[in-house]
Amino acid sequence: MTEDIEDQKLIDILLSLFLGYLGVHRFMRGYTISGLVYLFTGGLFFVGYVLDLVFIINERELVFAK
Repeated sequence: MTEDIEDQKLIDILLSLFLGYLGVHRFMRGYTISGLVYLFTGGLFFVGYVLDLVFIINERELVFAK
């Protein structure tokens, strides 16, 4: 079970790192509205992209989650 959680965290980090500016990590978590905002604003003008990456690495709830 712990291995599944670690695998999911790795997937979240990689998605956020490479496709975070498109909001893919938000779509994967079910945050459709904020995913669309990220898609059309380039990761909320890159600031949201960096914040989300830091929050995912530190296992915190995403900014603008809903």
